[in-house]
Amino acid sequence: MTRSSLITDAQNTWCPGCGNFMILFALRNVLEALSEEGRSLDSVVLVSGIGCHAKIADYMNINSFYSIHGRTIPVATGIQLANPDLTVIACAGDGDAYAEGLDHLVFAAKRNVDITLLVHNNRVYGLTTGQYTPTSPLGFRGRSTPGGTIEEPFNPLELVLASGGTFIARESSLQMDSLQETIMEAIRHRGFSYVDILQICATYFNMTSYYRERMYRLKDHDESDFDQACDRMREWDYNGDAPIGLGIFYRREKDTFGGRLSGRKTVAVDRESAIRKILDERR
Repeated sequence: MTRSSLITDAQNTWCPGCGNFMILFALRNVLEALSEEGRSLDSVVLVSGIGCHAKIADYMNINSFYSIHGRTIPVATGIQLANPDLTVIACAGDGDAYAEGLDHLVFAAKRNVDITLLVHNNRVYGLTTGQYTPTSPLGFRGRSTPGGTIEEPFNPLELVLASGGTFIARESSLQMDSLQETIMEAIRHRGFSYVDILQICATYFNMTSYYRERMYRLKDHDESDFDQACDRMREWDYNGDAPIGLGIFYRREKDTFGGRLSGRKTVAVDRESAIRKILDERR
């Protein structure tokens, strides 16, 4: 499949300047590279939720599935468990993953489900015209909080790390090359790969200048060191003026949920046979 054929002819309705364009083309380039390496794109499935990000399923010419709001991760999990040979990529918004779908995020990290989750984190509900989300900064003024939010945001990277995540990264829609590299690393990782992407919402919460002044690439960082990863994640708490690190914060190998489950299939079949035998004896 060629680069041009990976993008559909569907009319694109994202706002001019939206960071989702960069995520779309970064993912396209990654998939093209995987195809050139010999991976069949017929074995790739893209799952999206509800929100501006979800339109990516309309624009990517690969197998896709629209889930309901907050349920991107369980749908992706079900697809991967049903066919472990598939490469399953889930796209979710910050409202999708950190509000309605927060419990699924925690358990996907805990179980080490073999999927890649890309969170389009624009820190606002853009599709519904500007309500605050769990990562909106304190004092954010939007449609639902005209006087400013009285809640501080939580740090999703720290949450995923504490939940057992085995691949945790943060990137930005303002840095295309690095975004592509990290998405590729995430897809190649065996287990739950999580990338929080600081995605620009040019219409309702344009953070371009704020990010450009504070972002830096992680250097001299040990990705296998849990404590070091936690310290680097805590530098910026999605609020305030601290430096914003980009890159892979944490990575380690661990048995996947699907791998452990497949090891019990024989036991499950034996249990079913035993139940049938008991029922037959009672007839």
